[in-house]
Amino acid sequence: MTAQERKAETVSLLQGLGLKEYEAWSFLALTQLSAGTAKEISEISEVPRTRVYDSVRVLESKGLVQVQHSNPQQFRAVSIEEATAILRQQYDARIDTLRSHLEALDSQPPTADSDRMQEVWALSGHDGIEARTHNLLADADSEIVLLVVEEELLTEALYDRLHDAVDRGVDVIIGGETDAIIGKLDTEMPSVKVFETELDWLLGPASDDEVAISRLLLVDRTTLLVSSFYPDDDRDESHEQAVFANGLENGIVVLLRRIISSGLLPVANPVR
Repeated sequence: MTAQERKAETVSLLQGLGLKEYEAWSFLALTQLSAGTAKEISEISEVPRTRVYDSVRVLESKGLVQVQHSNPQQFRAVSIEEATAILRQQYDARIDTLRSHLEALDSQPPTADSDRMQEVWALSGHDGIEARTHNLLADADSEIVLLVVEEELLTEALYDRLHDAVDRGVDVIIGGETDAIIGKLDTEMPSVKVFETELDWLLGPASDDEVAISRLLLVDRTTLLVSSFYPDDDRDESHEQAVFANGLENGIVVLLRRIISSGLLPVANPVR
């Protein structure tokens, strides 16, 4: 990544956290200066000088910039630690407000037969699939069977969810596709049964035109998540795809339940 690409991505991130484009470029310029005038900010950021003043006033109101009322005025960005703390607090506050508004909205009650509802949904994008995976792990009541094919999926957040499940008394079984994955799982999850998968036929051969499974999760023998990607594709993580299936009698769940969990634990099938 070039320096200019890194700057552009930083501005994009700042915009995602609530700053407008000129505000983001002005703040970025100030992080490169110990202090600067509107002219200096404009020269570095290429923000029109007349717009720098407006941008800096907004940044000052957000606590991100300090102003020295000299002639000409001098501006200084707060430290990176302070800026990120301020932005995180503002972002978290927005999320909390959004959640309260969403929860306050009227919604239809679940159907009486919701426990047996059969559903298949598609998910797209690595972040969304990760979030659904972690939510399923957090909601598990009796059993988790997880097959990990991509080593990058072994994050601290995943380990935390699995440890929490073990602490709740959930039976956890983890399969790894490679020796490296098995080794990491054995180290991080010594109290959990780890097995080396023999499902190569399910995952398919490794080639640049063959889709590969990255994870396969079965929770309480009723809910299934399978994610896939093209391992040699240059596209970003947003192109990871997944299928999420729920329902005791769902054919996909029944099939995968028998394939990956048969004989691994003597857990009875859920009661109808």
